[in-house]
Amino acid sequence: MNHSSVSARPLTGRKVFAITATFFGVIIAVNLFMARQAISTFSGLEVKNSYIASQHFNADRDAQVALGWQVNADVQGDMLVIAFTDSAGAPVEVADLRATLGRATHVREDQTPDFAYYNGIFTAPVAVAPGNWNVRLVATAPDGTTFRQRVVLYVKG
Repeated sequence: MNHSSVSARPLTGRKVFAITATFFGVIIAVNLFMARQAISTFSGLEVKNSYIASQHFNADRDAQVALGWQVNADVQGDMLVIAFTDSAGAPVEVADLRATLGRATHVREDQTPDFAYYNGIFTAPVAVAPGNWNVRLVATAPDGTTFRQRVVLYVKG
């Protein structure tokens, strides 16, 4: 067997440096890409100025708790169903309801349902895939009190 046809190149310092630099270059590029994706899909901001929002937080929370409302949300087929009740389980009057249905991890599938009200229940057509969903709702009581809540839903497949 003639070994002279196979040219064995020695492992030099330059080759080791090139391999190491390429390895870490790929790692750094992937990290930068993932960081950019994370920042561009969700900024993490809930309010524009947290200090101003904090000035009214306790009063707003106390007013919401004083309403005594309970929220039940469910997806039945292709309908989002939301019911507001008082502490005794009786339906309550809601002057206005706005909600966003979406995933907890991204905003690509967010929907703003168009609700219809009948007999104490709000319903809206939605398109949801199986898995975890959040309903972030803002309701207004007849006296103007704002009621905010995030309701976690699990849609079975």
